Amino acid sequence: MQAAAKKKSRKIRVAFHKNRNKRKRFSDLTRQSEAELEATNDLSTTERLSGKGDLTRYRTIVSSDEGDDGAAIRDIDQAATLPGRVLTAVGSNQCRVEAADGQMYLCSVRRLVRTMSREGRNAVVAGDRVRFTPQADATGVIELVEPRFGTLSRVSRYKAHIIVSNIDQAVIVASVADPHLKLGLIDRFLCSAEKGGIRGVVCINKIDLGSRRLLQPVVGQYARLGYPVVLTDALSGEGIPELRRLLRGRETVFTGQSGVGKSSLLNAVQPGLWRRTGEVSSDTNKGRHTTRVTELLRLDAGGWVVDTPGIRTLQLWDIVKEELEGLFIEFRPFVHACRFPDCTHTHEQNCGIKHGVAHGLISPLRYDSYLRIFNGDET
Repeated sequence: MQAAAKKKSRKIRVAFHKNRNKRKRFSDLTRQSEAELEATNDLSTTERLSGKGDLTRYRTIVSSDEGDDGAAIRDIDQAATLPGRVLTAVGSNQCRVEAADGQMYLCSVRRLVRTMSREGRNAVVAGDRVRFTPQADATGVIELVEPRFGTLSRVSRYKAHIIVSNIDQAVIVASVADPHLKLGLIDRFLCSAEKGGIRGVVCINKIDLGSRRLLQPVVGQYARLGYPVVLTDALSGEGIPELRRLLRGRETVFTGQSGVGKSSLLNAVQPGLWRRTGEVSSDTNKGRHTTRVTELLRLDAGGWVVDTPGIRTLQLWDIVKEELEGLFIEFRPFVHACRFPDCTHTHEQNCGIKHGVAHGLISPLRYDSYLRIFNGDET
């Protein structure tokens, strides 16, 4: 079969972040002149304002393709660049990239890539597949970020904070105690995983600090939905073989609240990773951040894991209320039973979801998580 013809390049206009803030307009000039009569002659009599703002900063680039989000992908000289995977990204000038041959490069990000307008906080994140121009002394410049898939993200400073990209599994780590178990936070992570198109795995650590009998309803709640659930104790090694099996051959992000033992679990899964660990504050019962940077780590048994800084709250990004029901997978069979097509499942009569909760077909705890997210409550 004849190979598909190469897409024709074209020049397009794309939005960029503005280069600087708008000039501040001076105010209260009349009061200032009355208070300082002697200095009136020194006041500015005119004020020039630039018409350039957020909507006028555009540039022309050459593009022959676009990503899944519709954003243009800039054409680059493929022969002059190498493919690589971003292992860590700190700012725009400290990206550690592994090339296809295994060599490490410390890369900066081309300013054109950084300034192209986007919804996310960072132009490059851990897990990105990029093309970069190699330079002397194992350094380089990232020229292009390939289209992403399998992302885990949240809201940070009113923008999308993509925690990691190009993964296929998220291990959501919680602890029985120190800090206490937060089912609402687990549910938010599972929603984020569903939104990003990755498989969610629930891992409950520090099982030596609680009652296994009391944990069974929690385990059953998620296992019935098809989510793998593993109970672990990083200190004794209980549950580690099962966790190791789930990680083999996959690209997995470890995420969860600070202090639940993500780094300790990784050290138990593969001794020699030497992930830094910490203790929970006795004053606040909250974990202290010991992992500062999201980092990809290669597993000897095959696959990758991503260690991430702990998160105390998780606000979902790019999820409208109307699609939230679809991220709770057990809601899907009951939605068609709602009387109203725009049912929010909060206060309406003859609601299929509420009927499922009343008859024990949907977990009340999961429904409570839905209501909290729907109403914008943080957990």
